[in-house]
Amino acid sequence: MRPIGRGSWCVIVAGFCVLGGCAGQSPFGTFVDSTKDCAEMLLQGDIQKVAKTREERFLGKVPDTTARCLGGKKAESLRKGPWLDWPNYWAVGDATSRAPAHLLANAKVIGPNAHGINGTLYELELQRIELIKFNLFDNNKTYEAYVTGREGEVGPVLNTWPELRLPQGHPDFASVGGNQAQVCRGGLIRFRTLTGICNDTHNPLMGSTHQLFARNVDFDTTFPDLGLNDLTRNRHGDRIGLLKPDPQVISRTLFTRMQPQPDKCREGYGLPGSATEATCEYKKAPFFNVLAAFWVQFMTHDWFSHLEEGRNRPEWMSVGCTTQLVKDIEEVLTGAGAETLGCRPNDKIDAAIIAEGTAPRSFTQGGKTYLTRAPKTTANHVTAWWDASQLYGYDERSGQRVKRDPKDPAKLQLVQVGAGVGQSDKPGYLPVFEASDPINPEWAGQEATAFPDNWSIGTSFFHNIFAREHNMFVDAFREQAAHMPDADSGLRNPADPDRVIRYRDVTPVELFEVGRLVVAAEIAKIHTIEWTTQLLYNEPLNRGMNANWSGVFAKHETVAEALKEVVRRLGESRNAKKANSLYAAFAGGPGIFGLGNRVYEGVPLVGLIDPNKEDRWDLNNDDHVNGGVNHFGSPFNFPEEFITAYRLHPLLPDLIEYREWNKDPDVIRQKVPVIETFRGKATEAMRQKGLANWALSMGRQRLGTLTLQNHPQFLQNLKMPRLQSSTQQIDVAALDLIRDRERGVPRYNEFRRQYGLKQLTSFDDFVDTRLPEDSPVRHEQAKLVTLLRDVYGQHQCDASKKITEAQLNDDTSSINDCLGHPNGSLVDNIEDVDTVVGWLAEFRRPHGFAISETQFVVFILNASRRLFSDRFFTSSFRPEFYSTFGVDWVTNNGPGPEMMGQGTSNGHEQPVSPMKRVLLRTMPELAEELQRVVNVFDPWARDRGEYYSLDWKPRAGAEKDEVFADKKR
Repeated sequence: MRPIGRGSWCVIVAGFCVLGGCAGQSPFGTFVDSTKDCAEMLLQGDIQKVAKTREERFLGKVPDTTARCLGGKKAESLRKGPWLDWPNYWAVGDATSRAPAHLLANAKVIGPNAHGINGTLYELELQRIELIKFNLFDNNKTYEAYVTGREGEVGPVLNTWPELRLPQGHPDFASVGGNQAQVCRGGLIRFRTLTGICNDTHNPLMGSTHQLFARNVDFDTTFPDLGLNDLTRNRHGDRIGLLKPDPQVISRTLFTRMQPQPDKCREGYGLPGSATEATCEYKKAPFFNVLAAFWVQFMTHDWFSHLEEGRNRPEWMSVGCTTQLVKDIEEVLTGAGAETLGCRPNDKIDAAIIAEGTAPRSFTQGGKTYLTRAPKTTANHVTAWWDASQLYGYDERSGQRVKRDPKDPAKLQLVQVGAGVGQSDKPGYLPVFEASDPINPEWAGQEATAFPDNWSIGTSFFHNIFAREHNMFVDAFREQAAHMPDADSGLRNPADPDRVIRYRDVTPVELFEVGRLVVAAEIAKIHTIEWTTQLLYNEPLNRGMNANWSGVFAKHETVAEALKEVVRRLGESRNAKKANSLYAAFAGGPGIFGLGNRVYEGVPLVGLIDPNKEDRWDLNNDDHVNGGVNHFGSPFNFPEEFITAYRLHPLLPDLIEYREWNKDPDVIRQKVPVIETFRGKATEAMRQKGLANWALSMGRQRLGTLTLQNHPQFLQNLKMPRLQSSTQQIDVAALDLIRDRERGVPRYNEFRRQYGLKQLTSFDDFVDTRLPEDSPVRHEQAKLVTLLRDVYGQHQCDASKKITEAQLNDDTSSINDCLGHPNGSLVDNIEDVDTVVGWLAEFRRPHGFAISETQFVVFILNASRRLFSDRFFTSSFRPEFYSTFGVDWVTNNGPGPEMMGQGTSNGHEQPVSPMKRVLLRTMPELAEELQRVVNVFDPWARDRGEYYSLDWKPRAGAEKDEVFADKKR
């Protein structure tokens, strides 16, 4: 992401300010007005800068002059309220957001549309820099060094930590140096290790299985229900606890999908035989499909898990349906009340695993007292790396579940299943678990893979797809080897780095590991530039996410290479400002992926003037192998708050609209309940109906909107025979709230303040005031706000109670219990709102955002960090590890040269997307269906229209699809 250069503004001012008399409503007048406003912004110095202290953060709000410069009078008029300003700028919405400056419609530097897009990118980069600066809190006993520094180095530039050494007794302890300085070398750095050790060669344990989750918020704001300090007690009083407010009451009141025909939904279980007459209504997102919903589950299984082999602690606990607020007073919920709500007081669940529950040590620095960790910690029971561990394993036990082809160790085992229903069945399917496999009883009958918990038709789909992709890479590599057996494959063994490894020399074991590297990188690329750009469907985010991966100068190789060298050298700086803020900013030029994988001598910008520059990257040099990573002074792992942001259950429909590719794809042939495709039933359904039919079905169907009263009913009534309760059911929507409370996630308003967003002062702030007052949608929002007030209540405020140190009021006074209301007022308990409830209630969102702005700011930080910190995505993305063939495969989205898509989408010519090419390789019979698909996660029958349209209308050839015939659908 790149900032607006002051020089760009000066060009505008010098060339056009004299034309002020031409201002008006014409296209040229709009351009002149924007120019004058930008000139005024420059003269007044209204350009945001990186904050020096936490209380001075940007908060996403700009002065009037900046709003007028970047979005005209409309942006200025929409500044009121707590929400971000940039969504109101020129050209960051659909075609109606673009300024009518036709003469400069495609200008990239000058003109209102360029101002709006570039201004947005500047503000997003500013937020990312401030998040890196203020929101890194590691639980692995390294935080004190981050605050105080070590041996003359300030904390934010530290890059090694003794706490992340391999301990004595670890099987690789001696290999990395034992009691001496530990550095991973040889076989430990060649490929991704099973448990994730040695990704960072200087910090062997970082990101490995069983390491502690981090935090993105001050430790003393976590676990607010414990009331451990005055600020927390002032903020919440005695109003919150593990089951306060009651999580099942919240679920049934604020999460339940209302059904006009409940007998045709049956709590998400549909009708017998998956009859098409079944109906489970849900609020649909027009620009995101069900494949995208299950992709999230596929990803999170790779990134994080609080469970140990699908289990929590052995203790069982109640999960609510016992109390509710009545006129702000907590009362016992009667049996009749529970029945009316539909909740179950006898439900029970196993309690969360806590790694450390003793009180943390504190320390003092600069007159301020800090905690060394959160009051409680939890562990990540899979690797934190983006390493496809859900497919390939994350510890010894999970690795035993991964089945290799007994005839070819380079491949994953796939088996033929019956006669099949299409070409895509020929490669086969993942085998089913055997009785001797290390699994839980409920996993029996499922496909054999490393992470089998919460198995669904969606995880079955993506696991089978990428198992085939792995094997197709192996076959293609061998075709290359057969064609040129004596050519240098590019691979090197760090134990013998000078030996050339020809294609013919690559062993099946080596090829399997190369395949894992390639598949993991493909998955990361798909998520970054394809899934996320559809999740955040507008021009700034399209540019920003592509810049995260390949940079804004991706088409200008010499400039990108030069900037990579600049960024690499910033990483070597001992100046915290340069090493972190400037590093993060400059990385947008060349992109994060591949940072540090070239090393040049001399002046950093030598690449601009010397096309024959020599790459001196050396496998023998530890600093070259690991030199592209930057942890910004805090070891990498996912924070609890990031996991909270991925509570996305409303995306799922209750029923999947099943279609068949080899018949009429416009016809829905069954309404398959998602609940009937769980665990072993998913495997059976996948094999009976085939990959291509499920791809078509989930690719065409819209997923659910992330909003209130839109959770799948089947998840509120999920049957789990393993539960030790009389009901043997659980409300997953309520459980989401309980798990966040167990793991100490701050409640919504403090969560926003911690991430540098403006607080809300009442439930009424949730209402989207851009809508007309008589709008039915606005009326519905007002009703939901009333329900929020009923569930969470109100209290008489006390202005003497300070409630936070994360922010100050606009007048620099401390924020108190009254949130700007008069002392003694009856105020909403907005401080008590669970974070998940809060962002589902964010009705005002940026154009094309499937998620809320609160969730988005969590992603700004963590989506970048998981690339910055991974050696195999930065300095070790090289032929020595991936092979030359593998590097090309990841870069070009498959074998051969890059394939360009037909026409333009949203004004861009772009390559055929990586996920589309994966589907075309693994399911060739869908070629005709996918021909017009630009992004696999956009509903396949939707017309993308002009410039980020969200309209729900059919593309050419899909006019007869029945989902377009019924306007309510």
